[in-house]
Amino acid sequence: MRNDKAIERSVEITRKRSQWADIIDRLSRNKIGMAGFAIVAILLILVIFAPLFTKHDPAYQDLTNKFAFPSGEHIMGTDNFGRDIWSRLLYGGRISLLIAFFSTVLSCVAGLAIGAISGYFGGKLDIIISRILDVVMAIPGLLLAIAISTALGTGPFNTVLAISLAGIPPSARLMRATVMSIKGNEYVEAAIATGSSNLRIIFKHIIPNAIAPLLLTATMSIGGGIMQISGLSFLGLGVKPPTPEWGSILNAGRPFIRDFWPIIVFPALFITLTVLGFNLFGDALRDALDPRLKD
Repeated sequence: MRNDKAIERSVEITRKRSQWADIIDRLSRNKIGMAGFAIVAILLILVIFAPLFTKHDPAYQDLTNKFAFPSGEHIMGTDNFGRDIWSRLLYGGRISLLIAFFSTVLSCVAGLAIGAISGYFGGKLDIIISRILDVVMAIPGLLLAIAISTALGTGPFNTVLAISLAGIPPSARLMRATVMSIKGNEYVEAAIATGSSNLRIIFKHIIPNAIAPLLLTATMSIGGGIMQISGLSFLGLGVKPPTPEWGSILNAGRPFIRDFWPIIVFPALFITLTVLGFNLFGDALRDALDPRLKD
């Protein structure tokens, strides 16, 4: 009997490994997705190991060298205070990516909990939660983030809260729909028949099988989070100067756009490449996880 269980477990592990190997193989054959992954990987390496790629302090001001165009000393020029734009973009990327990451994690975790409860229990609780989510989703995400950020104030922590709160309703709706399609499966009914508690069923049978779509949404949401962070900072509601952040760098350079193009073009290029990279990789990951596209 024990040998049979060991064999079944070995077969299950082998099957799971082969599934992941198949997913990785399909993902690696997607050239556009790999291009997006390369963009994201390069940007992450640049911002994480910023001291290795720049010798300039992002806060150092050299007023005698203001508005210097790109050169060997300053590869992206200097801003209106003589600060090196390249170093400010690298160090600012740390803040932008960290805020995007944590806001995405918070919104996905909260959406996972709300959607799982709503989809699993159904009834009046599902109706109440769904109507609340409908009302919140009627407000555009960036507008809601602006309203929350205005109420909470500026700063990295408040920006994370503003963006994550605005991202909860879409995550919750996605998880609710996924849970409702899963809870009618035979293995869930078998767990109910054997007397398993609702909490055990949700955490052991529902969430593990419903989390893949949420992970895909999270990958795509990081790019959107970068746009929201930059938008809030550009409006003066996110991370404020002198702290380097891509949106605040854009906002600081806005008055000089006609006379000094590097102060706008390079931050915009960083934002565009980051969003593009995450979107391309997320789209490829979705295709790789879709069993209908296996062939």
